[in-house]
Amino acid sequence: MLIGTDTVAETRAFNDELERRQATLERIETVPAERTRAADRTGDGLFPAPVYVPQARWVDVPSRSGGIRLRVVAPKDREPVGAYLHIHGGGWVLGAADNQDPLLEAVAEFGGLTAVSVEYRLAPEHLYPAAHDDCEDAALWLLEHGAEALGVPARFAIGGESAGAHLSATTLLRLRDRHGITGAFGGANLVYGAFDVSGTPSSRSFGDRLLVLSASSMAWFTDTYYDGRDGEALRDPDISPLFADLRDMPPALFTVGTADALLDDSLFMAARWEAAGNDADLRVYAEGCHVFNAFELAIAETANVSQIEFLRGAVA
Repeated sequence: MLIGTDTVAETRAFNDELERRQATLERIETVPAERTRAADRTGDGLFPAPVYVPQARWVDVPSRSGGIRLRVVAPKDREPVGAYLHIHGGGWVLGAADNQDPLLEAVAEFGGLTAVSVEYRLAPEHLYPAAHDDCEDAALWLLEHGAEALGVPARFAIGGESAGAHLSATTLLRLRDRHGITGAFGGANLVYGAFDVSGTPSSRSFGDRLLVLSASSMAWFTDTYYDGRDGEALRDPDISPLFADLRDMPPALFTVGTADALLDDSLFMAARWEAAGNDADLRVYAEGCHVFNAFELAIAETANVSQIEFLRGAVA
């Protein structure tokens, strides 16, 4: 489904301005990760400084690495209908669980779910499979202890953006293959994920266009977390879930824009998801760039409302 054809002029104008602004910033693949992380915190990077909502809190849970922090935002004036395990993006190198409090708040207030975002370990300090392991451990804790600890019904959804969508998919596969757990999550909200880390046609042909993600930055993210693996090594299903057996996965909402280097990742993954016998709803937004739904655009509002409606239905 192609969405937003009636607002293409607005979206294209935004993309042009975004490219001009991004060209004035240091390229993330040329500077230490900690410098980009610091700029993200102060609003000196590509995105505005994070806004922290007062009702957000941290919950520490055990893991094989010694512990994981979860950022929790619950509905303020009503009982939650379930919980959303959220995994943030950032190419396994950037981002943080508290960098998107308003998104978590919207899920809580409009969707009625308690949002639980995972503060997983980042590269280059922690290489593969550190982020995978943390997300797996967080999911296991939520399924075993989350309902009681967070005061929510035992109805769950999972999802995230970019690397977070990728880690959501690998977490579901690990739960099935390592723990025999299927059906525990009622839905997967997979937003412009990197499902073939070895590179789909859209990512390989994207070139040096600067629209949040570029071909060179995607290669840098991959090299940084996967420690230089390439070719067939990157097609391991634990790394590139597009190559996995996708049977017994929950219903999924796939969201991506046509101006995203990772367009094909969602197109291909949605097709394979459905071919494996699962429900897949693919929504493609005209001229949407990577992370388009974080900006003030008409298609962003449409996409975010659709995701919240999907999540609410996933735990119904």
